[in-house]
Amino acid sequence: MQNAVKAAQPSWALAVKVPVVITLYFWLIKIMATTVGETAADYLAVDLHLGLVATSAVMTLLFIGVLTAQMRASRYVPWLYWLTVTLISVVGTLLTDNLTDQLGVPLPVSTALFAVALLATFAIWWGSERDLSIHSIATPKREGFYWATILFTFALGTAGGDLAAERLQLGYALSALLFGGAIALTAAAYYLFRASAVTTFWVAYILTRPLGATLGDWLSKPGAEGGLGLGTMGTSALFLVTILALVIYLTATRRDQLQISSSLGSTASSTLS
Repeated sequence: MQNAVKAAQPSWALAVKVPVVITLYFWLIKIMATTVGETAADYLAVDLHLGLVATSAVMTLLFIGVLTAQMRASRYVPWLYWLTVTLISVVGTLLTDNLTDQLGVPLPVSTALFAVALLATFAIWWGSERDLSIHSIATPKREGFYWATILFTFALGTAGGDLAAERLQLGYALSALLFGGAIALTAAAYYLFRASAVTTFWVAYILTRPLGATLGDWLSKPGAEGGLGLGTMGTSALFLVTILALVIYLTATRRDQLQISSSLGSTASSTLS
């Protein structure tokens, strides 16, 4: 059965190393992975008293190992892809935390720094490949650009989320609502006004990071600090279990992978191109 499905897919879909079909499950897992990045980093560094430096070293090494496996894979593997996303979320959080807490870089400065780094990555990627679509991640070079972009979106989102919630004193709940509203406006631009699919995808992808970060802080922080008091371990465990369940579902159903019959192949391919 699996061979039959693979045979029914166009060659470009088999080569893509990321989800081909962007579903609601993609966005749910993405938001929860960003939340885990925030809460897991805090749990390891603060609650377990590992400290930022030790936590950063361990998680960076673990991330490099998993990213290497992801880069070497010949196709999209749901559990491997989402494990990479979750780990890069933790590393992105720690990158911002180190700049803020260890080096004393103000949040407005780190936010601007990561914004410039992200824009520069997009510019270099576009200059090299002339294509920023997630459906084009089918070569090692493009995948390298993709993961570099993801890293900077997570670092930028952490800095931006902390800037809004703490430095601007908007609070975690209000910040989450604001970022959620911005994502809703982005979705409206795509569905109602036919805005560029590539542009709106990346705008939404960037915004899910501060949404997930502020959501994680809101759930985990004690009530005295404006949170719900679930704790970093409880929040991380809840979201990790949910992510695992959704990834198992996607692996079994292949809902995020292109499945077409030979008679519909040309139509589906032209729709996604």
